[in-house]
Amino acid sequence: MTRQKSTRKTRTYSPEERIEAIQRSEDVGPAQASRELDIPAGTLSCWAFKARTGQKAPAASTPAETGPTSAKVARRYTPSERAEILEYTAKHGPAATQRKFKVSRWSIRDWQRKVRLAAKGEGPSPTTGSDPANIEAQRDREILNEWERHPGLGPSQIKNQLRRQGIKTSTSTVRRVMEEAGYRPPKRRSRPHDKRFEAVRPNHRWALDFVQRYINRTSTFTLILIDDHSRYVVGHGVDDAERADLVIETFTDAVTRHGKPEMVIHDKGSAFWSWRGISRFTALLTELDIEQIPAQHKEWNGKIEVFNANIQKELFNAHRFYDVAEMKRRLASHLYWYNHRRTHHALGGLLVPADRYYGRVEEVMSRIEAGAGADLHTDLLDLRDRVLELFKVVSVDGRPEVWLMGQRLLSTAK
Repeated sequence: MTRQKSTRKTRTYSPEERIEAIQRSEDVGPAQASRELDIPAGTLSCWAFKARTGQKAPAASTPAETGPTSAKVARRYTPSERAEILEYTAKHGPAATQRKFKVSRWSIRDWQRKVRLAAKGEGPSPTTGSDPANIEAQRDREILNEWERHPGLGPSQIKNQLRRQGIKTSTSTVRRVMEEAGYRPPKRRSRPHDKRFEAVRPNHRWALDFVQRYINRTSTFTLILIDDHSRYVVGHGVDDAERADLVIETFTDAVTRHGKPEMVIHDKGSAFWSWRGISRFTALLTELDIEQIPAQHKEWNGKIEVFNANIQKELFNAHRFYDVAEMKRRLASHLYWYNHRRTHHALGGLLVPADRYYGRVEEVMSRIEAGAGADLHTDLLDLRDRVLELFKVVSVDGRPEVWLMGQRLLSTAK
């Protein structure tokens, strides 16, 4: 007696169905779209990846192409679906339930066991979940808390900040929640363009520019040095005028910390450029063998011009400073947050400048995809956990020593 080989039917999808599925996956996420369309989440993610990278997917899957040995993708069931399956099992048995809902008997038995344990108070029930209203309220609180911490960010930026922390939501949802809380989108006029330049590696090109701002009738000029490849702020300084001394000091400190760039670009301000003779900054660049590019048009220095507009919106317009000293402290804190916490649209929406500048893009993206979040401050020692040992007495080879603030004050050693 020979056994007949079983064949498994494979569902085919038309190109229109694929496009609709990808759009739905982008709107509500792969997991929710998988449950709504009854398409494996892995298949949706594969289609979306090929659409982003421009790869041409096959028009339709056929049993001959996939074969009977293609891997199955595990499906996730909502609490209401589990309750329906268990109710059907109680009436018709596991075999009929398996044929109707395409769920394994092992899953049914596991859910039944968890229901019995939950009735005894020994664990959560698989047929109950969080109230959708509570989930939406928690989501709205996360959005408003992030907006309260950084009032200068817009809806898409808030969405990226939350996504980096492992909280998924859409830009339209964030915009709706913010508008209900009083947010009014600014009026802006964008000009389409197809010309774009980006440095190929860190320290390939630095951009320099001043930001002018009044602090209680005191004119301040903030010098910003930004890496073109990563948008990382490698240095900054504050003075009451555009002076060459500030440029040379700030640039030298940045080179000492991060190494020298291959070229720099700036406008033809008096602190950078001299129309007659050679400026002091040009002489310094010549000595360091760094190429100098004076921008002929404002668009040449576009990245730092965008940064200047953002720092006006996110720092200077969002906070009131009582003196220049407070402004300097807030500025240093803001630039640290910008480098290590603020997501950037030009870096894919999920990366921060430090990720690309220090070459940890793959590590951060793998953590985000794993759902662990990408905030590296979780790996650092919390300030509240740091202990400063002021005074101690130790014994070294049987002889006492007195230490204060890490310095040895008294020792009986000969």
